[in-house]
Amino acid sequence: MKNAVLSAKELCKSFAHNGGQVHILQHVDFDLYEGDFTVIMGASGSGKSTLLYALSGMDRATAGEVLYNGRDIVRLRERELAKLRYTDFGFIFQQMHLVGNLTLFENVAVPGYLNKNRSASDVKKRADKLLEQMSVSHVKDHLPSQVSGGEQQRCAVARAVINSPKILFADEPTGALNRKNTTDVLNLLTELNMEGQSVLMVTHDMRAALRANRILYISDGKIIGGLDLPPYNSEDEKSRETQVNAWLTSLEW
Repeated sequence: MKNAVLSAKELCKSFAHNGGQVHILQHVDFDLYEGDFTVIMGASGSGKSTLLYALSGMDRATAGEVLYNGRDIVRLRERELAKLRYTDFGFIFQQMHLVGNLTLFENVAVPGYLNKNRSASDVKKRADKLLEQMSVSHVKDHLPSQVSGGEQQRCAVARAVINSPKILFADEPTGALNRKNTTDVLNLLTELNMEGQSVLMVTHDMRAALRANRILYISDGKIIGGLDLPPYNSEDEKSRETQVNAWLTSLEW
C-alpha cells in the first residue's frame, strides 16, 4: 500500500468575472503517492497548471484542502508557505527563471544557503555534485545567457532539488526545449524518480507523459480519468506510447 505524500480534497479555484464566477477547478480529489512519477494532462485551459499551483501552494485555492504532513497548506500563512516551498518542495518551470547575474553554480547554491539546515560547505558539495549529475559542471561558472537553453534547464533541475525536496513540481519543463534537450531533461527526471524522488508534472507532451507511472486527465477543472503504468523502461516505449495514445483517444484528447 503506497503512502500519499500529498492529498487534495474537494479542491476548488474560481474568480469573479463580469458579475459572475469562473470556475477553474471544480471539487478535485487528488493523491500524490510517495516515490511516484505522476503526470497531469489536459487541453489548454483545462486547469492543469492551476491545479499544480494550488497543490504546491504557489496559488491559493478558493475552497477545499491540500494536506501535506498533516497540515492544510491552503490555510498556511504566506511566510509558512514560503518556508515550505524552499525546504520541502522543488519547482521546475517551462521558463527557467534563472537569475541572470548569477553563475549556474550560484543559481543552484543560493536556495541551499537559504535553508538553514545545511552548512555552507555541504551546500557547495551538493551543488557541485548535482551540476555534475546534470552534465553542466563544465559551464558552472558561466552566466545563464552564456549557455544553451538545455543547459539552463538542467541547471534549473539541479536548483529544484538542491534542498532534497519531498516533492518535485514541474510545469511543462520541456515546453521550450528541442528534441535532444527534452530527452536529456526527461532522462534526468526519470533518474531522480528512480532514486525515490516524488514527481508531479503537468505536460501536453506525449514524450514527457510516457515517463510517468500514473497519468491523470483533467477537463473543465475536473479529473475525468486516470491510467496506471509500470515504471518507465525505454525498451517498452513503443508499446507504452500505443497504450497511452489509446487511453487519451478514449477521453477525446
